[in-house]
Amino acid sequence: MHITRYTDYSLRVLIFVALKGEQRSTITEIAERFHISRNHLMKVVHELSQKGYLTAIRGKHGGLLLNRPAEEICLGTLVRDTERDLELVECFGDRNQCVITPACQLKSVLGEALEAFFGVLDRYTLADILGPHSPELIRLLQLDAATSASR
Repeated sequence: MHITRYTDYSLRVLIFVALKGEQRSTITEIAERFHISRNHLMKVVHELSQKGYLTAIRGKHGGLLLNRPAEEICLGTLVRDTERDLELVECFGDRNQCVITPACQLKSVLGEALEAFFGVLDRYTLADILGPHSPELIRLLQLDAATSASR
């Protein structure tokens, strides 16, 4: 399975915002640190706000904050919320034209694999992927270490 850039960027945004703790993050700041298009991130942030992962505050002192604790953001749920197409092969979809579908077991095997994939992701939260590596992540993203102390 391949995670789209959209989901990858969604994860990066949440990691960045979580590391900043109570200090607000901006789309421009995130785009610069990850070398990602600001316009693309605007779409990602908008959806993350719509789905309740982020709080976006407008205005001069605006910015982004997590809408709930990192411990409550399940990675499996996030991936399900951001991936547009979980059809691993044609027979998963409504437009299946594969002639061997009635006798083929590939769909059930890949379905089981997809369940296992999400089973693993469902065991982890955003807090888990920050964990003991937070200081290193802060260094790599050039964030002030004091910023994360408010987490």
